[in-house]
Amino acid sequence: MAGQSKKSTKKFEKNHLKDTLGKRKEVAKVKQRHLVKAKKKARNAKANATGNDDKSTADREATLPNQQRKLNGMDNDPFFQEGFQLPEMKKAKQAVKSKTSALSTGKRKRGSDASDSVNSENSSMAEEQVYTDPESAPEEDGEENHQEDLDTLATKDPDFYKYLQENDAELLDFGGGDLAEVDQLSDDEKPKKKQKMSKKQRDDNPNKDVPGDIVEDGTGQVEVTLAMVSQWKTAMVEQHSLRAMRRVVLAFRTAAQVNADDDQDLKYSISSPDVYHQLLVSALEHVPSVLNHHVPVKESTTGKVRVATDSKKYRTLTPMLRSHSIAVIHLLENLSDAPTLKKTLNALIPLLPYLLSFKKVLKSLVTSVINIWSDASAVDTTRITAFLVIRRLAIVSDASIRTALLKTTYQGLVKGSRVTNSHTLPAINLMKNSAAELWGIDPAVGYTTGFVYIRQLAVHLRSSVTQPTKDSYKQIYNWQYIHSLDFWSRVIATHCSPVSNPSLKASSDSSLHPLLYPLVQITLGALRLIPTPIYYPLRFQLTRSLLRISRATTTYIPLAPSILEILQSAEMTKSPKPSTLKALDFTTILRVPKPYLGTRTYQDGLGEQVVELMAESFGIWAKHIAFPELVLPPVVHTKRWLKTLSSSPKNRMSNGVNAGSDKAKANKNSRLTASVALLVQKLESNARWIEEKRRHVDFGPSNREGVEGFLRDVPTDETPLGAFVEGLRRKGEEREKMLEQAREAEKRDRAKERNEEDQMEIDGGEADQLEDELDD
Repeated sequence: MAGQSKKSTKKFEKNHLKDTLGKRKEVAKVKQRHLVKAKKKARNAKANATGNDDKSTADREATLPNQQRKLNGMDNDPFFQEGFQLPEMKKAKQAVKSKTSALSTGKRKRGSDASDSVNSENSSMAEEQVYTDPESAPEEDGEENHQEDLDTLATKDPDFYKYLQENDAELLDFGGGDLAEVDQLSDDEKPKKKQKMSKKQRDDNPNKDVPGDIVEDGTGQVEVTLAMVSQWKTAMVEQHSLRAMRRVVLAFRTAAQVNADDDQDLKYSISSPDVYHQLLVSALEHVPSVLNHHVPVKESTTGKVRVATDSKKYRTLTPMLRSHSIAVIHLLENLSDAPTLKKTLNALIPLLPYLLSFKKVLKSLVTSVINIWSDASAVDTTRITAFLVIRRLAIVSDASIRTALLKTTYQGLVKGSRVTNSHTLPAINLMKNSAAELWGIDPAVGYTTGFVYIRQLAVHLRSSVTQPTKDSYKQIYNWQYIHSLDFWSRVIATHCSPVSNPSLKASSDSSLHPLLYPLVQITLGALRLIPTPIYYPLRFQLTRSLLRISRATTTYIPLAPSILEILQSAEMTKSPKPSTLKALDFTTILRVPKPYLGTRTYQDGLGEQVVELMAESFGIWAKHIAFPELVLPPVVHTKRWLKTLSSSPKNRMSNGVNAGSDKAKANKNSRLTASVALLVQKLESNARWIEEKRRHVDFGPSNREGVEGFLRDVPTDETPLGAFVEGLRRKGEEREKMLEQAREAEKRDRAKERNEEDQMEIDGGEADQLEDELDD
């Protein structure tokens, strides 16, 4: 039957197979001993022949062929005038060829072991003669074996070899940074016909003494000139020359490391600033275009890119591409000029598809770009350009690179938000708004990384609550933790909002929506960790983050209890102390300074924040059909607080208001009571307006579509509470504008004082120098 061994074959395997294999192994061992003995004999004969020094020169010349004796007896002039041939070289090449053919067949005739060994020795000697040029010498055995293994892998398992090319090209490129193979690709370029130059043109040629780019300085390096850069640029633009691009890359590497301390073996040297500038511009602008011409990038409609990594050109250009990328990274880390930094970042965007295979280079590149993006002292245009590089990489990369990119971005955000003040806050907000966009490129990866870091915030909060120590709250009440919670609120508000994402019918359709509940719980827990007046500014920061989530996702979050708790504190019920302190900026502080506690300035600021946050939280539901029932408890509570402010301490204690000591005076802050009373009036007015509108509806509470569509077409600004909220926002913008103007004036005054001090020091130094000269 097919697929089964014959009976004779089974019998042979059972009785004779073992003995037959043993005999074959013995015969092979005998052949191996004979082969080793023959090679040893040939080496001894070679050593005896080379070690015989008693033979005279005349005898040696007598044994030479006629043509060799002719060459030895020829003088210098006839030697260079008369053509000659080297017949031994040809024999050597034939010997190499015969050896190669013999090795390829893998067979050897019996009884010819000695002659074969002698022939192998002769062929090895011929190889030494052929590879006398150091540039054409064979590589080391390790690289040869590695290349043979890779070739075998490409033949036996082409799918895995292609995977290595796309994901880890550095493993395949074991030869280092040798860029000489690029010249072989450039041989196909059609050179222009050389025109004969007249004598006047040769005399006027500025590069007559500088052929090509062989202009060496004292160190043996090639000095780059403007003519060379212009020639390379023309070749790259007109011919897409790979040879010119190779030279530009080598020269650009020198320019990028011009201020490096370590001495490196560089081919070119640059001493002129004009040459440095032109070289940087040429490399940054034209190297990506030449690469795209020879190895084009194909991009699909979904944003995925494909590069022909299995092509010969890509494999040859790999060392040069890696060298150029490392030089660009080194340049980014040492640049301080904003326009040059922006130009360098823009030049990275077309190179990103080619760098996806170089994981180590890509990791260094991402770190450098994110350091620029998270630097609060950098110019906004530069930081936005750095973000565009990050965003482009997130679009074209795969899930693994995208995960590492999001993690590095979040770490850069947390690191850059350590110091928060009026000067760094705009830069931090720019980081949070731009980074939030990255989490929507791949919702699956965004959910995974978001879950990990939100859980990390929850672990910190839990450890602070369950294991309280003297300083355990400090890992929660700091700017980095608060900015992290605010950042995740921006992520959810950006990608779970049906308004900003028309593809979402509801906020629950987003992949990031499951992160909403744990984030809200963590924020509420951090908000009430230390409920003391000194940390009310931190409470306001977290309340605004929750308001952002509630407004974008139309999710009800109970914020009124934490806001009304401030009204019941002693800071709002006691009569304040008069103070001349300047008003607090609650957007840049987490902890109020102790001199502000109990003062009129702090109480007025708290009243403004309470009214604004209460109006914003209920303004989200100003058109909801259940608004009257929603605001009833806060209105009753606030009215009771207003009624008991002017009463005696005993009445205040009986009404549940914390009045401090019995001797505390009633709060007579008319500005505070007037603002809170106005808020209550607007809430009641909006509730009556909603009641009037819902009298005409013909559906019940069980009709979800009717409830959700109630007053959908009415703008929020037309409601009584919505108009009040809009007025508060304009008032806040004006206040922020005034604070910004005050900060700018303070900055100018500080700069003016610093300049005056520097001028006084200069004048004092000149006066001292003049006195010393007079004394002399």
